[in-house]
Amino acid sequence: MTANLLIVDDEPDMLQLLKRSLEPDLQCRVWTAATGESALHLLGREAFDLVLADIKMPGMDGMALLQAIRSRHPGLTVVMMTAYGHIDMAVAALRAGAYDFITKPFEHDTLVLRLEKALERNRLIRENQRLQQHCREDGGFQDMVGQSPAMRRVIETIQMVAKNDLTVLITGESGTGKDLTARAVHALSLRRKGPFVAVNCPTVPENILESELFGYKKGAFTHATQNRIGLFQEAHGGTIFLDEIGDISPAIQTKLLRVLQEKEIKPLGDVHSVQVDVRIVASTNQDLKAKIRRQEFREDFFYRLNVLPIHLPSLRERVEDIPLLANHLLEKHCRELDKPRKSISPELMVAFQRRYWEGNIRELENIILQGILFSSDNVIRPADVNLQEDSAPAAALDDGLKNLPYKSAKERNLRHFNHAYIGHLLTECQGNVSQAARMCGLERQALQQIMRRYGILADKYRI
Repeated sequence: MTANLLIVDDEPDMLQLLKRSLEPDLQCRVWTAATGESALHLLGREAFDLVLADIKMPGMDGMALLQAIRSRHPGLTVVMMTAYGHIDMAVAALRAGAYDFITKPFEHDTLVLRLEKALERNRLIRENQRLQQHCREDGGFQDMVGQSPAMRRVIETIQMVAKNDLTVLITGESGTGKDLTARAVHALSLRRKGPFVAVNCPTVPENILESELFGYKKGAFTHATQNRIGLFQEAHGGTIFLDEIGDISPAIQTKLLRVLQEKEIKPLGDVHSVQVDVRIVASTNQDLKAKIRRQEFREDFFYRLNVLPIHLPSLRERVEDIPLLANHLLEKHCRELDKPRKSISPELMVAFQRRYWEGNIRELENIILQGILFSSDNVIRPADVNLQEDSAPAAALDDGLKNLPYKSAKERNLRHFNHAYIGHLLTECQGNVSQAARMCGLERQALQQIMRRYGILADKYRI
């Protein structure tokens, strides 16, 4: 889609010069207006991506025009032009809402570069608005948000797994959405009308966990003054979710293995077993095979759990989902906190996409909450959140790569990098491959070859 640029200046020669030079260099359509009033008339008739306006003009000057644009077209990006001796006015324009200013006389290449950045900012704003609308219209798959290939595979796996009644093991780093995945499996299963009981295993002391899971009979231990049913019985006919099962002791593993094999439990202090009809869904952020090698996790228990595995990708593996996720979380928490609807500035969204995100979606959610609470207006900017520079340590290695052969690990890293990097370029260029190639310094054919190799489709980035 060709961008529309409106230039406002009272000098006809300047207007014609800029129109002739900027249209081919920016590959956009240039409109001109000699007064602020005629500019507002054009803005009322046509959709523009950028306004370049002189500050000193007769009648409605640039500052008055800027104020009118901010009032009538608040999302429109404005760049101001000013003579060298009027820098104070340019600074005032920035405070009034202009994106940038450039002093006359200016070098053509410098002007083109500044306007390219302004157009990129406008594209990000439009993309944010489109994503926010998408979030309002579509809550996602069982509240799981994402359109990346990695998330599409997860959703397809959940849909397949939910149809069966076998045990599920969900793996992934902390903060990737394992609880949400477990609830999605239950909600899509034949047990959806039954109870869903979640147990956060690490938060329950080991000496209490057994009685919580299996229940107990009166007199089984001190203070056991009455019978109590356990969580497995509470989940009868439904699903029990054992969160972070990698942290439970071998003794509890042995008792759970019996439940998986025999479909029965034995409450503490009881001589009889109780049959239970429960589907087990478990999760962990640990490498259970490594724990097996260290004899910290029973191998037979692992294979009983790992019947239907679901692996959740880290946020670093689905960078293209970050704008959609960020806007979804923003809409959700503005509503829950009873705050007016807010938006994320393009600069902050770029910072989100460049961040390493060790805490994954949970970390992103915390940053969004900070922005909602601390932003002074309806736009969340980098200064509103605690977004310290974050990058992966040189020696850091994802757990998923540690046991792979060198070539396989290298290929996976290359795939993740290219999807993240080229996806970001195509987002900014709205799927324009030629423009993306220019931005990253590659020939168009070379970029297309990389995209074909890694299955990156330009069409999904076109608006």
